[in-house]
Amino acid sequence: MNKKIEKAINEQILKENFSSQFYLSMASWAENQGLSGTAKFLYAHSDEERMHMLKFVKFVNERGGVAQISGIEQPPHKFKSLNHVFESLLEHELMVTQSINEIVDICLKEKDFSTHNFLQWFVNEQLEEEALARNILDKLKLIGEDKSGLYMFDKDIETLISAPKTTENV
Repeated sequence: MNKKIEKAINEQILKENFSSQFYLSMASWAENQGLSGTAKFLYAHSDEERMHMLKFVKFVNERGGVAQISGIEQPPHKFKSLNHVFESLLEHELMVTQSINEIVDICLKEKDFSTHNFLQWFVNEQLEEEALARNILDKLKLIGEDKSGLYMFDKDIETLISAPKTTENV
């Protein structure tokens, strides 16, 4: 495996690991706020990010590289509001998108078309992640300070949980 690409993907593994823990922290916060639907959504999102990390780990190892699982910094665990949670989520997803795009750029420069092809799934996934976060923020803006709207939002967000993925799908 090309060493530049291996290094970039190992950095992405760290980011995906952090993403999983970040969303786990958000889920815990939501659960402690009585937002059980939001917590379920974020717990599922945390699991999804872990599956993304595993996709990268398996890809590097299958290509003859060595996937590295590094320690991560502690994610934030205090949030001002539900809006703050999802604003943080969108900001984080934008950073992940930029990181994936940088790896795609390296692949094109290094003429590693197999890895470029592999990354297209993540490019599409990031489009979906950003759109989902923006959609949720739009709904929260509509709700404003309406407690009954927040209650309905918390019930409805559970429907956004995608089908569970297993490591076999990775």
